[in-house]
Amino acid sequence: MMESSTTTSYSVVSELEGTLLKNPNPFAYFMLVAFEASGLIRFAILLFLWPIIALLDVLGYKNGSLKLMIFVATVGLRESDIESVARAVLPKFYMDDVSMDAWRAFGSCEKRVVVTRMPRIMVERFAKDHLRGDEVIGTEIIVNRFGYATGLIQETDVDRSVFNSVANLFVDRRPQLGLGRSVISGSPTFLSLCEEQIHAPVPSNYNGHNQRLHMQPLPVIFHDGRLVKLPTPATAFLILLWIPFGIILAAIRIFVGFILPFWALPYVSRIFNTRFIVKGKPPAPATAGNPGVLFVCTHRTLMDPVILSYVLGRSIPAVTYSISRLSEILSPIPTFRLTRIRDLDAEMIKKELSNGDLVVYPEGTTCREPFLLRFSALFAELTDKIVPVAMNYRVGFFHATTARGWKGLDPIFFFMNPRPVYEVTFLNQLEVEATCSSGKSPYDVANYVQRILAATLGFECTNFTRKDKYRVLAGNDGTVSYSSFLDQVKKVVTTFKPFFH
Repeated sequence: MMESSTTTSYSVVSELEGTLLKNPNPFAYFMLVAFEASGLIRFAILLFLWPIIALLDVLGYKNGSLKLMIFVATVGLRESDIESVARAVLPKFYMDDVSMDAWRAFGSCEKRVVVTRMPRIMVERFAKDHLRGDEVIGTEIIVNRFGYATGLIQETDVDRSVFNSVANLFVDRRPQLGLGRSVISGSPTFLSLCEEQIHAPVPSNYNGHNQRLHMQPLPVIFHDGRLVKLPTPATAFLILLWIPFGIILAAIRIFVGFILPFWALPYVSRIFNTRFIVKGKPPAPATAGNPGVLFVCTHRTLMDPVILSYVLGRSIPAVTYSISRLSEILSPIPTFRLTRIRDLDAEMIKKELSNGDLVVYPEGTTCREPFLLRFSALFAELTDKIVPVAMNYRVGFFHATTARGWKGLDPIFFFMNPRPVYEVTFLNQLEVEATCSSGKSPYDVANYVQRILAATLGFECTNFTRKDKYRVLAGNDGTVSYSSFLDQVKKVVTTFKPFFH
């Protein structure tokens, strides 16, 4: 090992595609940009051009295939829309493909540079926030003075441009370590600038240069976008074929849910390939004159309280934090919006509990990854009849949550999946000794409930809040205001843009 390898100034330059990421082909990430930032038409066009893109790669015209993907995926898009997808959608799919062997070599160095053939705007957020990179070198999309992408890039020869950028970044001293794919063509690459070169795949027994700096990539806790699976050509083709059938099936499932009583739905749902898995023993309904129990649930989708009512066979009113007016109108169960004024909210919850059972979601928002957000302690102050409920769901094609779109369409996307599954696990009602009645603080009770629910689901507890989520995914605090009918129509059109734009 070189003498410089023991210093904290050890630097690494690593290729993203095929090295830090296992998959060397970025096509699926351009498909995500096409779908999430534009719509189904652009998504389909890019898919239909895939044979041409693949042929160009085989014939050695890699710059041509890359420029074609960039053009089709981004031309005419606002730069802010591309940034939004790069911030909220792409990191999850990148993280799922990270090579931990390459990461260990990359993370053992203090100065870390990521190079990519993809546009820098698509990679920079992930590379810096999750891979802990210091610099990102990639292609640059040309944006006109109105803020729209032209679909063109500044670079003529991408490999040469990357080579020059790395050389300019390390003027005084060559980078010590270079990670990248083997090069067949004769054009120079950034690896030739590095003192030590390791070709992908990085050996699993490779020893890092500074063991003290070994870290893990930061996990992706917040994730947006409607697509569940990475849209490889085969997966994207299946999605396109399924969408017409999914819309019809969702309409039928929702119609049946409206006309049938709650108690019948778990049985009838099997006919339409929807599963409700119930574990544990739910409490009996509240009797007249006795206050109801407070169901304290994990929050996975907007449908959580409706599903809870389905499996209990009766309507359970829900306390909501911030949903649209139309969602409240269409809800098959009563909903009560919190004012965020603590005394008023506490009085409202106590009043509803005196009338029967009630369901609350202390996280205040949904989280689709295996993490639980911080629990608000308000519920613990109001009753000692607390029943924790662990809720989770599984889908195949479309996510049933969104931070940037319109939440009122979450049920449609959920029921568009071929075989949606909801799991509801009832835990035992908290013992009096575990509630505020025994002198425990509301925060201790809330943290305890969060921990046992996380343990039941195999999730991890966090201290993040709904504001943290919306700042990351949507650039706002997540508050939904009562808007005009025209505003609601505009929101619907924006949400359906992936299908019609």
